[in-house]
Amino acid sequence: MNTVYIALGSNVEPKDNYLKEALHLLREHPQVRIIQLSSIYQTAPVGYTNQPDFLNMVIEAETSLSPLVLLEACQRIEHQLERKRDIRFGPRTIDLDILVYNQENRQTEQLTLPHPRMHKRAFVLIPLNEIAPELILPTTGKPISDYMKQFSEREKNDVTRWTTRGSTDK
Repeated sequence: MNTVYIALGSNVEPKDNYLKEALHLLREHPQVRIIQLSSIYQTAPVGYTNQPDFLNMVIEAETSLSPLVLLEACQRIEHQLERKRDIRFGPRTIDLDILVYNQENRQTEQLTLPHPRMHKRAFVLIPLNEIAPELILPTTGKPISDYMKQFSEREKNDVTRWTTRGSTDK
């Protein structure tokens, strides 16, 4: 089995339902088993900022799928949940990003592992650090907890634990 970490994000209402539905579809996949879920965090948009705040979380899963087949499965879920790609970094019903797949370093036209910008994004690292602080980032050999030191207090405070109106069925 392969260990994978996947980031989930949504900022189109009802964003909490899109997270729940994406988790449900991942759980339904016969070759994906969710091991852990982070809390859900509310975060301001990055890049294109003229849009609503996001809800973000990270999961740890086991899969027998190869990285590219897992990417295809994630993209099918995005398509099922009607993700539109009109604006780069723009609003989305759901975004599924493979962050780390085992300890692989891989760069293809379709997929770069580990995710090339994950170490610079508090909205990814804070939930990842919650469930896997000792996870080693394969490109640097440093644990996720070390990357947390790079963020200012303001950056950390901009990623707040979301008070749910329901559960994601942890």
